[in-house]
Amino acid sequence: MRYECAVDVAAVSAIDLHVHIECSDHGHASMPDALNEASAKYFKSEDRSPKLDVIAERYREWGMAAVVFTVDAETNLGHPPVSSEEIAEGAARNNDVLIPFGSVDPRRGQAAVDQARRLVEEYGVRGFKFHPSLQGFDPSNEAFYPLYEALQELDVPALFHTGQNGMGAGLPGGFGIKLAYSNPLLLDAVAADFPNLQVILAHPSVPWQDEANSILTHKSNVWVDLSGWSPKYFPESLVKGANRLFADRVLFGTDYPLIEPAKWLAAFAEVPFRDEVRPGILKDNAVRLLGLS
Repeated sequence: MRYECAVDVAAVSAIDLHVHIECSDHGHASMPDALNEASAKYFKSEDRSPKLDVIAERYREWGMAAVVFTVDAETNLGHPPVSSEEIAEGAARNNDVLIPFGSVDPRRGQAAVDQARRLVEEYGVRGFKFHPSLQGFDPSNEAFYPLYEALQELDVPALFHTGQNGMGAGLPGGFGIKLAYSNPLLLDAVAADFPNLQVILAHPSVPWQDEANSILTHKSNVWVDLSGWSPKYFPESLVKGANRLFADRVLFGTDYPLIEPAKWLAAFAEVPFRDEVRPGILKDNAVRLLGLS
C-alpha cells in the first residue's frame, strides 16, 4: 500500500515533526534492550515503545498530525531496525494523522541509495531520518554524498539528530555512541553542497547551539525542529533566533513517546516566543516544508 497523505491541515492544531516508531507490529524493538532501557530512564518515559496504530489513535485524539520514523543503525549496532516499509504501510492505514519518513543505513553505500529511492517511489515516504551518532557516521564525509544527491533529486527533506544524545546516556562508554558525529557544524557542508536539499537539525543542538544558530542564519535550506527537550530548557540564543532570524524554519517536534505533546506544549506556552511566530512553529512551517497545502 503506497502512502498518500490525507491530513486535513485546517483540522489539526499542530504537526509534530519528530515521533519515533520503536516497536514493530510484531513486537520487534528497533534498538538493543540496553539502549531502550537507558533512554527510558534518561527521559523518564513511562510508555517507551507504543506501536504505530496506538500512536496514530493518540494523535487523532489530540487533534494533531505526526511525522513518524525509526532509525536504521544496523551496521553500527548489529541490530535490525523496525522496517521503514512497514512504517510507511502503517502510515498509509492512518494517513489522516501520520506522515512517514524513511530511514536507511548510510554505511550500506549504494544499497542505502537504492532503498531510499524505493521508499519514496514505491512506498511514498515524505522524508528521511538520520542519527549520525547512533548510525556511526560522519555526515560531512563525501562518501555519503551519493545518498544526499538522491534525496535532493527525490525532493524530500533529510532530518538529522544533532546535539546531546539520550541514546546510550548513563551506560559505560555511552554504548560506544560518539557524540561528535552529532555536531551540527558537520551538516554545514551538506547544506552548502546540496542547496536544494532541505536539511532539518533535529533538537536544540546542545552543547553546540551557537554553531546551529550560525548555520540556520546562513543557509535558507536549513531548518530546526524543537524536539527532545522541554521548551523550558531551550537555550536563550535559540529562542531569540527562532523569534527573529529564522522564524520561518522552526518546527514543532516532541520526540514522542519520550516526551508527551501535552507536557511540551504546556512548557512552550511559558517560553517567550512571539505570538506571531507560534503558529508557524506549531504547524504552518511544517505545512510548507512538507508540501501539505
